[in-house]
Amino acid sequence: MSILLLTEHEVKGLLTMEMALEAVEAGLRKIGLDEAQNIPRSRCQTDHAMLHMMSAAAKTLGVMGYKAYTTSKKGGHFHVGLCDGKSGELTALVQADWLGQVRTGAASGVATKVLARPEACEVGLYGTGKQARTQLMAVCKVRAVKRIQVFGRNEENRKQFCTEMSAVCQVSVEPVADPQDAARAKDIVITATTSREPVLKGEWLSEGTHVNAIGSNFISKAELDLAAIRRCHPIVVDSKEQAHLEAGDFHQAIGSGTLHWKNVVELGSVLSGRAVGRTSPLEISLFKSLGIAIEDIATVAKVVAKAKEAGVGRMVDW
Repeated sequence: MSILLLTEHEVKGLLTMEMALEAVEAGLRKIGLDEAQNIPRSRCQTDHAMLHMMSAAAKTLGVMGYKAYTTSKKGGHFHVGLCDGKSGELTALVQADWLGQVRTGAASGVATKVLARPEACEVGLYGTGKQARTQLMAVCKVRAVKRIQVFGRNEENRKQFCTEMSAVCQVSVEPVADPQDAARAKDIVITATTSREPVLKGEWLSEGTHVNAIGSNFISKAELDLAAIRRCHPIVVDSKEQAHLEAGDFHQAIGSGTLHWKNVVELGSVLSGRAVGRTSPLEISLFKSLGIAIEDIATVAKVVAKAKEAGVGRMVDW
């Protein structure tokens, strides 16, 4: 048996945001139609590092696979194993740091496409890290964004990030020193931070805003305060099962009775027409992204197919 190996550099040369948007939307729709299976993330750790594992299968896409990554104070290491959906044979091993960033951005892009008001053009962003970059890239692909304002705790990082992303997105990206300014009068607000405490307050949100909250996937971390959760409807996630385990943004709201799980719907169900998304231009919609395996597997399948067509990568005997 031979498998294809793709390095981080090769993935960067193959994967576009347009590819990821198409793949993630297809994968999530398969989940909504019960044509795919997603297994939530599990974790184990030593005193120094943590291993994260998750998997998914999509019979109509003909693939299944897993994503594994380790994190420590020294950084993270990511890869995806792709398997044939019929034979079960391992067909590819793909380094997946950039891929993970792009598919996370794409998930928010898909959510923005179906939940944000069509005319949405003003964006606010919390965070200036690598995940924040692909969030803006995706949102700018699905809406005619005219201006982006960014808040981050470090002034120099804010300025540098905005200069970089103005060139990438070809729109005005401005740093703001007051966190309120990244939310007030915005059509789309994105939280992409590593904060354990809320960075976005509900009182700052305007009617009609769409929120993408992507930074927290630990039950002990939250980027949105209780008032923000209270004001949001609809509330959409990529996986309810995974949200039960990881959506720290919901923890206080569920505990206080402000939010009930029956009122949380999956993005795949909205895409497939089995659940309702935004019903009014005045609603404040929320997409709480956890990052699920079907997004990785669907994206990797496209990358591997493109690599084989282009003769990119290295085949090795297994």
